[in-house]
Parts: sequence; C-alpha cells; structure tokens
Amino acid sequence: MKYMLSLFLTLMTTMLPLQAADLTARQIMEHVDDRDDGDNGVSDMVMTLIDKNNNKRARKIRSYTKDKGKDKQRIMFFVMPADVKDTGFLTYDYDEYSKDDDQWLYLPALGKSKRIASSDKSGSFMGSDFNYSDMTSKNLDAYDFRILDEKEVRKAKVWVIEAIPKTKEEIGETGYTKSVLFVRQDNYMVVRAVHWVNEGGRIKYLDSPKIELIDGIWVATKRTMTTKKNKKTLHKTELNFYNVKFNQPLDQETFSLRRLEKGL
Repeated sequence: MKYMLSLFLTLMTTMLPLQAADLTARQIMEHVDDRDDGDNGVSDMVMTLIDKNNNKRARKIRSYTKDKGKDKQRIMFFVMPADVKDTGFLTYDYDEYSKDDDQWLYLPALGKSKRIASSDKSGSFMGSDFNYSDMTSKNLDAYDFRILDEKEVRKAKVWVIEAIPKTKEEIGETGYTKSVLFVRQDNYMVVRAVHWVNEGGRIKYLDSPKIELIDGIWVATKRTMTTKKNKKTLHKTELNFYNVKFNQPLDQETFSLRRLEKGL
C-alpha cells in the first residue's frame, strides 16, 4: 500500500507543470520578457516632474505602440504645456541582442529629428528621472541574473532578482551598474526596481503603485521614478496613464520619422 501511494505521488509530481519555486532567475526574466503587454495600443499620459522642494510641472503626452514580430515600436507626442508642445519621440525596440535600439527626438524649435546615440541613452528623457534607455526593454543576454529573495509587494508575492550588466558598454548605455527587480509571481510584472546609477552616487527607485487589468492585459497605470542620494530625494517623476486601449487601427506610417515630424 505504501509503495502504491509513493508511486501515485511520484506520477502526480511528474504531471504537474513547472512550479514557481523551480524557476531560475533567467527563466523568470524570460517570462517577464514574453509577457503579453498588448498590441496596437494607444493611451494618454500625464508626466509630472517634482523637484526636491515639491514644486511640480505637468506634461500631457499621447502615446502609440505596435508590435512588429518580436520587436516593438512606440511614438509619443507632447500635447501640453506650450514649451514642449509638438515635441515627439520615436523608438524602435529590437529583440535581437546585437542590434541597438533606434530612438529619435523631434524638437519643433530645430525643425528636424535628432537620433539618440548609444552614448546619450543614459541621459534624462525630457528632464524626467527616466533616461532614454528606460524607454526600451533590456536585452536579457546582456545581464547575469540571480534570485536574492522572495517577498511581498502590496500583498502580492514577488521574486527579488538581481540584474548585473555583463559589459561596460551596457553600463554606459543604461547608466546603471546594478539593478534589483521585484517581479510579481502571478503575472510576471516588474512592479518595483532599484537602480544603482553609474555616476554621482545616486540611486533610482521605480515603483508601480497602481496596476489594472485592461482588455485582458495587465497595465501599470501609475509609475514613479525617484532619484535619491544619501537617502535624500533629489527629484521625482510620476507617470499616470489614462484612456488605455489595445487592438486599435494603427498602420506602419504612424511609426515613421515623417509622422514624428508631422505631429498629431
């Protein structure tokens, strides 16, 4: 009887899918990378810049995204206030490790688009705490990952995963020497992260305090990035997303330099 019970339990174990506890850090990050984040998406965004004295500046943005195979394309237009109106940002986020992501910034005052060089991608995006490299997904092959712990973030279980860049080139492009990522175990979303900045002794804290299920897709509808030094807040950026929709009629022309310079 004991033998039969043991055999039954063994068979049941082999039939079960791979359990969360059995996943390696790399496998977890592959699930993060493969997570369905929607296609042909449109949304409105309010970016609020908050200085150390709590002075705030708000910017309204219209954003469009499209999958092209394993690659992703995104175009954003600043709608208001007047000093940034008609500024545009276009990104081609490539899945292939050997291919650098393409990014262009259109400034109305210059009347032409400027390509963002790899050496400039660690710079601030439009005065925010996000840099240009934060606007694309990181290539997994550029990092070594390991699980540090399992915790909870807002009552949801998460893996705490350390990500170390393999090369000086990756550090130079992203501006980060190390990151610690908090990945929810139920939906593979990175809901919190800590980034060690390469220069200036600063640390940046990413948080997604609000996530929503929209058209079957988990979306972070509120995100913050806070820059600190010696535990003192230097600056903070808050992103709030509204009117998020997927499966919209977006053609390839929407994600072109011509459209970037033409505007909304």
